[in-house]
Amino acid sequence: MAIVISFINLKGGVGKTTTTVAIAEMLSGVFQRKVLVIDLDPQTNATLMLIGEEKWEELNDNSYTLAQLFLDAIDPEHQTFNLYKTLQHQVSNIKDLTSLDLLPSSLDLIDVQDRLATIPAGRFYAASPINILRRGIRPIIDEYDYVLIDCPPNLGIVTLNGLRISHCYIIPTIPDILSTYGIPQITKTVSEFSETIAEPIEPLGIVISKYQAGMTLHDRVIKDLRRYSKDAPVFETQIPHKQQIAETVEFDNPHKFSTLRQKWGYAGQFEQYLNLTKEIRIAVSQTLGSKRYGSKSCPRTFNS
Repeated sequence: MAIVISFINLKGGVGKTTTTVAIAEMLSGVFQRKVLVIDLDPQTNATLMLIGEEKWEELNDNSYTLAQLFLDAIDPEHQTFNLYKTLQHQVSNIKDLTSLDLLPSSLDLIDVQDRLATIPAGRFYAASPINILRRGIRPIIDEYDYVLIDCPPNLGIVTLNGLRISHCYIIPTIPDILSTYGIPQITKTVSEFSETIAEPIEPLGIVISKYQAGMTLHDRVIKDLRRYSKDAPVFETQIPHKQQIAETVEFDNPHKFSTLRQKWGYAGQFEQYLNLTKEIRIAVSQTLGSKRYGSKSCPRTFNS
């Protein structure tokens, strides 16, 4: 049954989407797990990384994105969201990577977010703006081993929809002052939200991304995070600032790369993402293995 992990930071440009996609591809390609990426970020970067701009434009023009799911909630008299046409199978530009799927995002989510608080309550007040995603993907979620959610850089209703179905969350960050400033707010808000819905959403940890070795500021911030971050531990693996990692966002050929190592880099980058994925799997096992998760999908086993 699905393990659901949200990736979130209140600041953009911190490597959140790249980390989400890299972990998804490692889980699928190395560990042979069936993985679903849910792109809730209106910037659509995870979508573009996994299917490219041409395919995304085709889906967006036909309303086959998650924006339509939220639009249906705003206007329940006109239901047009089609889960199975929106769900994209065997995404990624790595050849022979066949167990990674995507629910794509849309720029239209920018306009949708502000209107979500006004949705009708529905019969017996059953409709809730934080349960839209949960209801919409219920038929498919347990087909996956892992569901990774790329959240918007805010704590609005769309992000809360992702957290609502999550067992845990990860905070990718550049080790500088501006990128880490919002981490206490994230952990505090998610904790309060978890208490409100009476279901645990555990912090798996903080991922250091775009690390520049030898930079005094980066080393000092990492040291402070490891020392003072009480609510979210810092993963040991640090993702470096590398040109090849930055170039992975380009999707110009569905079979551009033959292997994960070719895509993510031969100078240690592949190993770093692989090690991070191993750490995340261990953290999931330690964090969720002994807990009960009520009505949420709960992992039965955690195979290493």
